[in-house]
Amino acid sequence: MNIDLAELHRQFWKNGFVVIEGLFDDALLDLLHAKILDHFSGAFENANSSDFDDLAATQVVPWFPQLEGVNEFALIDEDPRLAQITTAILGEGWNTQVCMVMYSAPGSAGQAWHQDCPPETSEHYNLNRLVYTRNIDDETGGQLVIVPGTHKQGTIPAGEPHGDLPGQVAIAPQKGSMVLLHGHCWHRVLQVGSTSRVSTNYRATPVGTPGNVTDICVYRNMRYQFTTQHVVEQRIAD
Repeated sequence: MNIDLAELHRQFWKNGFVVIEGLFDDALLDLLHAKILDHFSGAFENANSSDFDDLAATQVVPWFPQLEGVNEFALIDEDPRLAQITTAILGEGWNTQVCMVMYSAPGSAGQAWHQDCPPETSEHYNLNRLVYTRNIDDETGGQLVIVPGTHKQGTIPAGEPHGDLPGQVAIAPQKGSMVLLHGHCWHRVLQVGSTSRVSTNYRATPVGTPGNVTDICVYRNMRYQFTTQHVVEQRIAD
């Protein structure tokens, strides 16, 4: 593996994210992408409620393929390079969750600004390990927008769900790339273009982090609890 793990660690903890290009091979990515398109080609159940989509100004459908016995997705999780990379970021003793495919239909709104978990306890967070089975480009839209360094800046300010924030950067990951993103880092996904947009998230957590750390997500207009499907805090800009 030709990756400088010490430099990867440094960049991640400085910015709250890092992009690794060309990590996975095309044949595996094509296999996984075909599984994703097959799942979303017919009738499927959206794990999110319609109320959530409206409140969060978000149009994305999650799917947990490993819970349905689609075991090909474990091939990413079992890659020893991924374990080395994750240990370089989180240290020893980290835990992984089942992967989550995030599907956005053509023309959909993407995802509003959010933090994956509350930032009040800085040592409790998730690591997003986002794998891209197709390029993110002008046709797909859905670029990933991040404000670097905000994993150290506490709660995202209340405000307009999709409004620009100072210092934001947009990235367009390519097929085979992985984005490592701290769950406290402020991020969103831009509107999707003329084709569907997918990413697959192999979330991990450092030792000592509760397994339900991502149950409450922080948006600019609310905090939302997924297990109860309720808003636990309304947020209004000053």
